[in-house]
Amino acid sequence: MSNPLTAKSWSPYVVGAGIGILSWVVFYTANTALGITTAFENTSALAAKAVAESQLEGYFSANAKKPPKIDWQWMLVVGVLVGAWLSSWLSGDRNRISVPELWQRRFGPSVPLRWAVAFAAGALMMLGARLAGGCTSGNAISGGLQLAVSGWMFALTFFPIAIITALLLYGRKGDQSHV
Repeated sequence: MSNPLTAKSWSPYVVGAGIGILSWVVFYTANTALGITTAFENTSALAAKAVAESQLEGYFSANAKKPPKIDWQWMLVVGVLVGAWLSSWLSGDRNRISVPELWQRRFGPSVPLRWAVAFAAGALMMLGARLAGGCTSGNAISGGLQLAVSGWMFALTFFPIAIITALLLYGRKGDQSHV
């Protein structure tokens, strides 16, 4: 049997079970759902408070029961970044291409355009996650584990929309290149 740490991909069933177990551990130890976007919201709120607290007094008084703070969720952010880097390094799957071939065929070879679109898309996803009250893990995974109707509705909506978006961006004949 090969070393799973050097594999370029893992079984989605194993990963799904691992995320489920991690979610249970987080519910049990931290009494909260697994999620990552709240860390970014708290960091933004603390930065804004440091710069312009008087203009944001209403925000902080409205959230007095749960003031923004740097907490364990930032360790999850750090763990995702370090884990992704470590996984790519151990598996030898370190693609140094700034503009993948599939993107180039559809949108051209511009590195600044690729980075600008990636940044804008990430910002839009973060805004959507905060408006929805949580990210994919907060809504679909943690909500689904709690049998929340909203979690299941999110999951049933998210996947078809992701498929439609990919088809609109890359068409039906997109290849399996890293995007």
